[in-house]
Amino acid sequence: MLYFFRLLLLLINIDQETVLNWFGVEVENSNIKNLFSQQLENDHVNFSNIEIKSSTALSIETLKLILEGLWQRVQDGLTLADIENLLFFILFLRFLILAVRYNLKTSFYITCIGLFAGYLWYRHFIDLITMYKNVLLTIPYLNKLGIDGMKLLNLARNFVVEDAKLGANVRWYNPDQLIYYAFTKGIVNVDSETGIRYYIDPISMIISNVKEPEKSKVIPIYYKIYDKIIPQVFETCSRFWSQISGIAIYAIITRIGKRYCPYLVRWHWTFLLIIGFVEQVFTYFVFRVFYFQSFVLTPQTEILDNSNDTDLILQLHFAEGFLAFLVSLHLGLIFLGLFHAICGQYFYVPFFVENTELHVGPRPKNSVYSGGNTGWQDEKQKNIQRVFPKLWYGWFGSGQTVNLPILKSLKKLIRKILKKLKRK
Repeated sequence: MLYFFRLLLLLINIDQETVLNWFGVEVENSNIKNLFSQQLENDHVNFSNIEIKSSTALSIETLKLILEGLWQRVQDGLTLADIENLLFFILFLRFLILAVRYNLKTSFYITCIGLFAGYLWYRHFIDLITMYKNVLLTIPYLNKLGIDGMKLLNLARNFVVEDAKLGANVRWYNPDQLIYYAFTKGIVNVDSETGIRYYIDPISMIISNVKEPEKSKVIPIYYKIYDKIIPQVFETCSRFWSQISGIAIYAIITRIGKRYCPYLVRWHWTFLLIIGFVEQVFTYFVFRVFYFQSFVLTPQTEILDNSNDTDLILQLHFAEGFLAFLVSLHLGLIFLGLFHAICGQYFYVPFFVENTELHVGPRPKNSVYSGGNTGWQDEKQKNIQRVFPKLWYGWFGSGQTVNLPILKSLKKLIRKILKKLKRK
């Protein structure tokens, strides 16, 4: 808890070791290692005259060590823990940059807004992983994400069942499970010797103090309520809430509470709801390809007569590659939207962005909490008419082209080639 307040007050020493420990990169300290080797050779060393340097300032070498350590970790595949560490580190760096640019209060508010918008994308990313779990297990680099998806799905299925290990597996992006686990474990106590379960909530404590003969009449009703009625009501409400929770929370926060909901959150939330209609078609197409690969092509290749059929083997390999491409593309685009959200930025996708902004309106430019640039809205205000929709508006919707020398030389080369082709 002390480190949490030190983090808020920016009292943690941000050195090379702190950054490397955040990413889980282990680097041996040569100074300490040399010190102990010197101690073994000379027992009369005076440690009071030796300065131990256990921390190193941030430098280009730090970035090199981070990239090397991350590359070694992700060579076997990505996990949700790796993605979360990267996202929170980006949020922390953005918090520091905004604190220098504005102040701690403004930086904290902007970072929280980006965190909430990114949370929406991350929950959608988790849903896709659980949906594509069987497909991800067949992709070599993404099989760890498939394993995480299997674990999350099993955790959701066994959520209602009381499990001693359930609390250890509850993640930060499931606050409802966290509240449920804290409530159930707070009122239920199991005797380690007899294994008898009893409740320690105020109502149960009052019932336990009831004297006979009223107690024999009240106890059956009490256990019927706690063991049958309450679990059934909770299960019914959970199923009903799972169906309408998304739209209900969206309407309450972005419609009723529009005045208090930041524009960045409303924009990304509405965009996610709109693309959900198209994603259903895409995901069902992926499932059909996976079914064709797993239950049509694979059984045919296992038959001895067809095991040497080159056309069948080619179809199987093509289906595997095409399936890996579709899933990687889908998850990559969602992760790109997640990266834009935590950075407080916007992006342009034809048709979807226009429909999103019909609901949320244009971005308020007089507020520092509204996020980054929206170049397409600037063109709309300037009444710039286009025959064909523009697909890209610069980095993070800035509306400006990147003037790099390499791009300029490449454009000149393309123009020369086109001129020569026209002359011929």
